[in-house]
Amino acid sequence: MKIAMLAPIAWRTPPVHYGPWELVTSLLTEELIKNGVDVTLFATANSITNAKLKSVSPMGYEENRDIDAKVMECLHISECFEQADDFDIIHNQFDFLPLTYSGLTKTPVVTTTHGFSSSRIMPVYKKYNSSTHYVSISDADRSLELDYTATVHHGIDLAQFTINPEPSKGDYILYFGRVHHDKGTKEAVKIARALNMRLIIAGIIQDDGYFNDYVKPFLKEGEVEYIGSVGTEKRDNLLGNAKLLLHPINFNEPFGLSIVEAMACGTPVVAFNKGSMPELILNGENGFLVNNSNEAIERIKEIDSISRMNCRKVVEEKFSKESMAKKYIDVYEKILG
Repeated sequence: MKIAMLAPIAWRTPPVHYGPWELVTSLLTEELIKNGVDVTLFATANSITNAKLKSVSPMGYEENRDIDAKVMECLHISECFEQADDFDIIHNQFDFLPLTYSGLTKTPVVTTTHGFSSSRIMPVYKKYNSSTHYVSISDADRSLELDYTATVHHGIDLAQFTINPEPSKGDYILYFGRVHHDKGTKEAVKIARALNMRLIIAGIIQDDGYFNDYVKPFLKEGEVEYIGSVGTEKRDNLLGNAKLLLHPINFNEPFGLSIVEAMACGTPVVAFNKGSMPELILNGENGFLVNNSNEAIERIKEIDSISRMNCRKVVEEKFSKESMAKKYIDVYEKILG
């Protein structure tokens, strides 16, 4: 079986620190190879992989702003589809734009829908609904207007996350994600201050105005601390030593990699009950689902009732990269008959 894996090119595959789509693409690619699948990865030239690597862009356009994103995206996607006859399946991790090439080849195209950025992109998905294959990353993120071949939850590399049953430095709440209204950074600050607990914020600043208005005024060592985006070398300790991960989202999140990563370290999660959260968090078992900030404050007071070993167990059973790869192989085989 020969698979063309079309990665996004905003960041390197795998990313240095931020790039969730690129991270999942990398984990899947490497695990498919371990399962004997012949994979060619179309990604940035600085990507790291055991697959055959084909690239047009030297690096991610978010890593080098001199790169014209639209021009490079067009060159990148066309590079893959012009070689379509060499593959049994093209696996598109790149969102809607590659779908517009899919009618030009007989090679089946599988698209992982990592979430819909806007209703304005839906006409593209609807146009190619009957001629391509969609895989959702959660049941919650399925559109009623589309047909799906499967739901495959993201998986992580459990070897990169150390279970910490009793964190010695667990005196802080962790917010791990981009600083933006959607992710609820403002709410995290409010909740931590109400509890008089230390809050560490880790992630890229996606909205400078939002950061300046709702985070910066409260920054103070030992109270609210912003440490920037964290790479793999610091992530394990940061997640594992937290008392909990706080995820007060303001949108229907398609998935939450940070939630799974925290639980892999034994760290329970308190999240607003939106989008895919009920598929990741078993209320009272590996964290709490809440409806607002006041509920979050009350549940955090009970966080020690959550078994950290159980948090890890849930990830091992449901969210490993091995499980993810197996499910995608099932998808490929179903399509190829």
